[in-house]
Parts: sequence; structure tokens; C-alpha cells
Amino acid sequence: MKLVRFGLENNERPGVVDSKGKIRDLSSVISDLEGDNLSPESLEKLKAIDIEKLALAPSDVRLGPPVTGVRKIVCVGLNYRDHAEECKLDIPEEPLLFMKAASSISGPFDDIVFPKGSEKGDWEVELGIVIGSKATNVEECSADKYIAGYCIVNDVCERAFQLEHGGQWCKGKSADTFAPIGPWLVTTDEIKPDSLPIALNRNGERMQDSNTKHLIFNVAQLVSYISKYMTLETGDIIATGTPGGVGLGYIPPKYLKPGDELELSISGLGVQRQVVRFN
Repeated sequence: MKLVRFGLENNERPGVVDSKGKIRDLSSVISDLEGDNLSPESLEKLKAIDIEKLALAPSDVRLGPPVTGVRKIVCVGLNYRDHAEECKLDIPEEPLLFMKAASSISGPFDDIVFPKGSEKGDWEVELGIVIGSKATNVEECSADKYIAGYCIVNDVCERAFQLEHGGQWCKGKSADTFAPIGPWLVTTDEIKPDSLPIALNRNGERMQDSNTKHLIFNVAQLVSYISKYMTLETGDIIATGTPGGVGLGYIPPKYLKPGDELELSISGLGVQRQVVRFN
């Protein structure tokens, strides 16, 4: 299933994409795409519904983040070799983890708005894992049982905040609109995450072009590893890392400018588009 949330910001309704690519309203079936509604049992019930009988959403409706009630976003740094190399950093021997504020989540087509004082805006297309069941000390061999599905995440960055203002990376990762998610949450029965083309264009120019098969630590390894250090709760998102081609990696760096347009894609997970603004 391709699950979505549609409507005005902070007033979205749950939906599902039908066989013709149209959005059907799920609000008569579930209250929203959060919590227990993302559990394996709930998703199995949704799969049994005749979605063609559900009401259609307006054709021009805004898409919001495909999940809500997210408690934490756990990010994995330097998880593609070429990205670590362009940042002139060592290849990690264990997953490098940092947190991104859940308040940074926005819709897949909403504007990215850099806060006052921003100088070095950057992009990072990433495969996102959405947790479907509470996970603590999970073994790699059973990690897939704890996953509701996958989505695209743009791990937007302000590199000056991240690297030049002291402290941890979360400073440059957590502003409002810095985590566009979606357009869809695609359930695990429809997607295999280990070999998906992943790309990002800026103003029509291809900047990132890779495949999830190049992840240093794969999906199962990440769910297992992270669950040993913190409990992953239903709706939590793991951003699995970005490949080479971020603005910071170019010589000289290619940072974002007002009016820039980003297009992100991962095979099977749809396309995001954002326009960049600065306060």
C-alpha cells in the first residue's frame, strides 16, 4: 500500500493511493496514520479493504507528511562511502547516529524555509524507515517485522549551524521545514529497500545519483543497532544517510539560494519537490 495524509497543514486526513494513482480517504476507517494504526495488525486490516469504494480526495489536494505523531527522527551520518569521502571524514566502523527534531517535519511539496542567519543551506536525499512496532534489542534477522514501511526524507541542513557553531550536528538539522517526508509511506510488502535508485536534482541539474545497495549499514543492521541504544517506538523514523553529491561536497561548495527548486526521488517511493526560501 501507498499511504498518505492529505489536506491543510495540521489538519490532514489519512489516505491511500488506489490502482489508478488517485487518493482515497481513509478517515472513515482509521483516525490517522500514527501509533497503533501503523502496527502489522492494523496494516493487514487496511490491506483487506476495498479501497475503490472509499471517497476520493480532491485531485489538487496538498499532501502532508505520510505519518504523524512522530516522537523522534534518528539519523545515520556518513552511511555512504562517497559521502564520507567528500566530507573528508573517516568511514564509520559503527553507525554514526544523531537526532533531528520531530518539529522539523514538513510535507513533501512544502517550501523549505531557512531561518534567520542561514548562510549555507544544503540538501540530503535519504531512504526513511518508519517503525511499525515497538523495538528494543532487535536481532538483524527479525528487523523487518518492526518496520511499517519506507519513505523519502530530505535531511535538510544548514552547514554553518551544523559545523561552525559548536556542539552537535542537530543545530544544523532541526529547524522547521528541515525534514520533508513522503509523498508516500510504502508498506514493506511492496518495496525491497536494499537496491533502490536514489537521486536529487537542483534546478533540474542532477546532484546526487546513487543506489541504496551502497549503504554501508543496511536497513536490518540499522534497526537492530539503534534498538540496542534506544527503544524505537511506533511512528519513529530512521533516516538512513545520504550518498555523495551534497552541496558541501563540491569545490567550491554549492549552497542553496532563494528560489532554488529541489526534486528528490527513490524508486518505488515517489518524488518530492520543494522550493527554497530564506527568512
